[in-house]
Amino acid sequence: MESMITPAEIEQYYLQLKTATAASGCHLNPDTEFAKDLIESLLINRKRYGYPACPCRLATGKKDQDLDIICPCDYRDADLNDYATCYCSLYVAEQVVTGQQKLSGSIPERRSNKNGVRISISKTNPDALFNLPLPVWRCKVCGYLCARENQPQVCPICKASPERFERFI
Repeated sequence: MESMITPAEIEQYYLQLKTATAASGCHLNPDTEFAKDLIESLLINRKRYGYPACPCRLATGKKDQDLDIICPCDYRDADLNDYATCYCSLYVAEQVVTGQQKLSGSIPERRSNKNGVRISISKTNPDALFNLPLPVWRCKVCGYLCARENQPQVCPICKASPERFERFI
């Protein structure tokens, strides 16, 4: 039987995530009760699998297969750019926190590309870098790289604005 997550554990992880998000240009959902329910699920997954897999996606229990859905997932920033919230709505954009934008319906799943195949760049597959399904953007200020449809609204490293990004690949 799984051990219960205590309110103190939830509060501690909530404060940890809140501090981390403040430095990254995004925010936790302002509905604290909702955010803490998701955080409890992240903690359950961390106890179950050894890592905090997104509670809104099916984890395999094999970390190497679930790396893309370990919170914060690989899709968070693109979802924040397009929908002002991530897939599970734990993270939201500044305009949601300030009340300039309300959260809308569901967020489409980005986990697989159109062919359902994940790209793996390795010594045995170095050409995969030039066959990426998404453009790679580079922050001209700090060098941060990310693969997505559009450049980030805020660089998670140096907080540069979108116009400070260039298409890298």
